[in-house]
Amino acid sequence: MGAESKRHIDLVETFGAHNYGPLDVVLSHGEGAWVTDVDGKRYLDMLSAYSALNFGHRHPRLMAAALRQMERLTMTSRAFYNDQFGPFCEELAQFCGMQMVLAMNSGAEAVETAIKAARRWGYEKKGVLQPNAHIICFDGNFHGRTTTIVSFSTEADSREGYAPFTPGFSLVPFGDVGAVAKAITPNTVAVLVEPIQGEGGVIIPPNGFMRELRKLCTENRVLLIADEIQTGLCRTGAYFCCDHEQVKPDIYLLAKSLGGGIIPVSAAISSSDILGVFTPGSHGSTFGGNPLGCAIAREVLQLIKDDKPELRSRELGDYFIAELKRMRSGPVTEVRGKGLFVGMDIDPAYGPAKKLCKALKKHGILAKDTRKQTVRFAPPLIIEKADLDLGLEKIEATLKAEV
Repeated sequence: MGAESKRHIDLVETFGAHNYGPLDVVLSHGEGAWVTDVDGKRYLDMLSAYSALNFGHRHPRLMAAALRQMERLTMTSRAFYNDQFGPFCEELAQFCGMQMVLAMNSGAEAVETAIKAARRWGYEKKGVLQPNAHIICFDGNFHGRTTTIVSFSTEADSREGYAPFTPGFSLVPFGDVGAVAKAITPNTVAVLVEPIQGEGGVIIPPNGFMRELRKLCTENRVLLIADEIQTGLCRTGAYFCCDHEQVKPDIYLLAKSLGGGIIPVSAAISSSDILGVFTPGSHGSTFGGNPLGCAIAREVLQLIKDDKPELRSRELGDYFIAELKRMRSGPVTEVRGKGLFVGMDIDPAYGPAKKLCKALKKHGILAKDTRKQTVRFAPPLIIEKADLDLGLEKIEATLKAEV
């Protein structure tokens, strides 16, 4: 048996799987914008939005907040209050300009919370007759992998083998307000939308789409649910991607970077009229709102207020996108993005985007392929310009080597 095969078997025994991740990299350490694998090779992490690290690996302020809380109280179930939960809810609600917070753990849990809230709101407040609540979603969406959520996915890999699917959803083309208008019925309770479709390929809707969608929902008394799990908390150059069009949804959904890359934290944030439909025991999560997660999330919010990473995201994002467009050639057919949330389309004649991601990995860059032909770049918001320039050099070298 060769040394490489032996090492593969050893890693399988250690990590319990034959496929370690999108690029088969087994990481052992991370700091700032860099990660290190078990062999000591360093990589520039440019898939942080995917892995929830908007503020980099082991950010000192977030680590300090975690350690302070770990010396006191770490986990409680929903049967107990803790001294971090109330301040977390108050600060997050204030940050979002809302009234209530329902804390969960994963992004999918936050989406499920919004679906349940919208349906119950529809029955109790709008007067929709049960069980007819209807929610409009978009082609190319990605909101999670639970049975209900994959019921309105258009991605075959997410759906195959999981039928029967949950009813009550319809799909329209992303960015098409007219199609949304035609799909609205008296039973429609909500429109669920990603302001930019991340897993869908960093697809940016036409200018004015979110603004027109907000107007349409208001006119028809339909809730606008903004899934800002990937785009929120400064990723696109604003607190929320909705802010670029001065749009305020009825429900914000946050996760990923809310936990600072340390622990999963998610939340649905809305008004008391909407989230107030939940009564004690009607919805919850065993560890949602746990003290460790709340303490870290509170520090994330304070970090945003202190350091204004949205400005850095906007400035470096404009620079990064311009440089990628400058080097566009060979397998690259299009570059688009907002802030440090960037998609680079690859010509199918070259092969799938994963092929280029694997080539980038050899040059020390971690990026994520999505929807087969798009490479997604989302470096930490704290990335230094020198590191970003190094990343651009490596991307250009990879593209030249692959032509």
